[in-house]
Amino acid sequence: MKLNDLHIDTVVVGAGQAGVAMSEHLTKMGISHVVLEKNRIAEAWRTRRWDSLVANGPCWHDRFPNMEFDADPDSFVHHDKVAEYFEQYAKKFNLPIHTGVTVHKVAKSENRLGFTVETSEGTIYTQHIVSATGAFQKAVIPAIAPQNPSFYQIHSDQYKNPQQLPEGAVLVIGAGSSGVQIADELNRAGKKVYLSVGRHERPPRTYRNRDNVWWLGVLGGWDFMRTDTGPLKGFAVSGAHGGVNVDFRVLANQGITLLGSTESFEEQTIKFKDNLKHNLDEGDAALLAFYDEADAYIENNGLSLPLEPSARTILPDPECVTNPILELDMQAANITTVIWASGFGYDYSWLQVNAFDEFNKPKHKNGISTERGVYFLGLPYLTGRGSSFIWGVWHDAKYIAEHIDIQRKYQEYQTDKNLLKHSA
Repeated sequence: MKLNDLHIDTVVVGAGQAGVAMSEHLTKMGISHVVLEKNRIAEAWRTRRWDSLVANGPCWHDRFPNMEFDADPDSFVHHDKVAEYFEQYAKKFNLPIHTGVTVHKVAKSENRLGFTVETSEGTIYTQHIVSATGAFQKAVIPAIAPQNPSFYQIHSDQYKNPQQLPEGAVLVIGAGSSGVQIADELNRAGKKVYLSVGRHERPPRTYRNRDNVWWLGVLGGWDFMRTDTGPLKGFAVSGAHGGVNVDFRVLANQGITLLGSTESFEEQTIKFKDNLKHNLDEGDAALLAFYDEADAYIENNGLSLPLEPSARTILPDPECVTNPILELDMQAANITTVIWASGFGYDYSWLQVNAFDEFNKPKHKNGISTERGVYFLGLPYLTGRGSSFIWGVWHDAKYIAEHIDIQRKYQEYQTDKNLLKHSA
């Protein structure tokens, strides 16, 4: 299909899991559309992951409903296999995805319905725009990071393997899934590792013979919506090594030195907040509350699942918790690398419409933006906790596709009336 001067109902920008899901639903509804991807299908799963990364959920759950992974349903598949899955999915449904096409600008069309899309392959005119560029658009390193460091400094988005790092110790900043898994991998590779731990949740990988994703499903955790607007807590869960529970005290006993939240860099001195124990205790309290809710669900529903009393065991605080390090001299500690597992931000410089607040964050309700005809998909907590996960984005895409279909019908009705009035 030639893109230049194309008039089409919907343009989807991005062919990751969100764009593929969106295209499937639009295709089923018979809505004419194209998906534009500047790289390859599921490029982030291919190249923006570290070498050993596996999916954080078992593949019986972290998939689209209409195609299974060619793997053990309870396994955590390698990120390359996830990318292959989406490529095969697109072929199965013959989705109109155009790769190697960069979207330069989207703006409201003048004096008519719809939008003008300027791309590397020409100009497209459309009634609806779906931004499916996902949750991991732009790696964010906080302002406290040195601007011209004398040490090796990267975001977790750039981390590939222990061999890429120089000799010496490593400071990993961030207690979410990426930070925890990278710190563990480096420690296993023989590196001396310091891990800066902020506020976090650390749900069990499994409890009473059920995976965490199952518990989130039956307890309503996937439907949970954020009520605060502050930074997201780290979500420390892992599919590595067949899926294991994340326990920071276990990591400390294995040789990782835990630190509180990183406060500042002053030349060769790093300062940390005195909140490590508080952060660990807060995570423990949430974990125990999770167990209470799960146990109550089992009892109230008469389920026969094996008891797991050892799960509630909280290990003694290690030395790095009872006597926290509040300052580190990088030279004395031989820290030559800092890895920021500090999350991601948005980049919507291409989308020049009235759909953003003063901080350039999307203004929307369940993905339907304040600019009529513009939609967002794949963002964290778009409709709930599941929105940025593989299975969750599929259901969000269905909701948005149905909304687009409703809007089309309104426009068709208006067009028919105008034609009748003109002919009379």
